[in-house]
Amino acid sequence: MHFGVFWVSRVDIKGDKGMNWPLIRAVIRRDLTLVSRNRGVVLPMFLVPLIMLVALPALAAFVPSAVSMPGTSLSDLESFMARMPAGLQRELAGYNEVQRVVVLMLVYFFAPMYLIVPLMVASVIAADSFAGEKERKTLEALLYTPLSQSELLLGKMLSAWLPALAVGWVGFVLYSITANLAAWPVMGRLFFPTLTWCVLAVWVAPAVAGLGLGLSVLVSARVRTFQEAYQLGGVVVLPIVALVAAQAAGVLYFDVWLALALGAVIWGVAGGLLWLGARGFRSEALLTQV
Repeated sequence: MHFGVFWVSRVDIKGDKGMNWPLIRAVIRRDLTLVSRNRGVVLPMFLVPLIMLVALPALAAFVPSAVSMPGTSLSDLESFMARMPAGLQRELAGYNEVQRVVVLMLVYFFAPMYLIVPLMVASVIAADSFAGEKERKTLEALLYTPLSQSELLLGKMLSAWLPALAVGWVGFVLYSITANLAAWPVMGRLFFPTLTWCVLAVWVAPAVAGLGLGLSVLVSARVRTFQEAYQLGGVVVLPIVALVAAQAAGVLYFDVWLALALGAVIWGVAGGLLWLGARGFRSEALLTQV
């Protein structure tokens, strides 16, 4: 189990002597049932991954055609490549000009964008699970059930974190299929996924989901509505946007070591946010807000 969720399961809240996993699973089933009935939550969970991980990579099929059209110059691409980090230039040295466009887009530029998917899913579900409960006036009833505070907290966190992992991993598979099919006329072989992308999916994506979850829990303890929590929690996407911009500007490029280091940093930040969120999850404080 990854660090963030493992830590929450060991939170020492007064009066808790162990985790009742059947009750925790009941909380997860309940929250996921409520989420499935909320179009404002479900639609972004399906539309955003489909656009980012299927529609956009599919457009790569048209890029090589546009680049190789008669009269089209590749000088702009060559000058752009000259500004890229030396490591990235070595990675692309074995491809022709048109193949470089495809690999540059699908393997490198879309890498940080992929992380937006688990981040968004975890943030949306967590905002609905915590702030949405307060807005619907249903949180108070949960606080009076036999669930301990730590069991309720863990169940709600898992109900956001596990779907984020599922959507992220299914999206990774769909992206791999789409990328290989779209680029087959140019590449002539399977070229995806790379080791870096596997590290992103297995190591970084769960951390990013934990980051979105932690911030949403922290924000939800201080706001009253789902919309407020979702809007404030959306701030966490800014570092991902910064990564996209940095890679496009040639400041860095995603490789295995960067992915490993990035995941470690994000896990650390996510753990801190989850700790702060757990400290604020107290019956007395929550009852004054519902």
